[in-house]
Amino acid sequence: MPDPLLNIADIDERIAILKENLRELVEQSASYSGAADDDLMSRRIAEQEAEVELLTKRRDELSQTRS
Repeated sequence: MPDPLLNIADIDERIAILKENLRELVEQSASYSGAADDDLMSRRIAEQEAEVELLTKRRDELSQTRS
């Protein structure tokens, strides 16, 4: 769960890190083979995407309250 005290700059930084992690996970998943590896990578990618979505919503909420 994202920290509610984060500011927009902190959230943007975390989003950038997560997107880089996602890029690396996608590259890794392309090189792995096997159902177990695919399932693990799919879960990790889904977790990272969910966190990006939560942080993006939080950033948008903060932006609206400051407008």
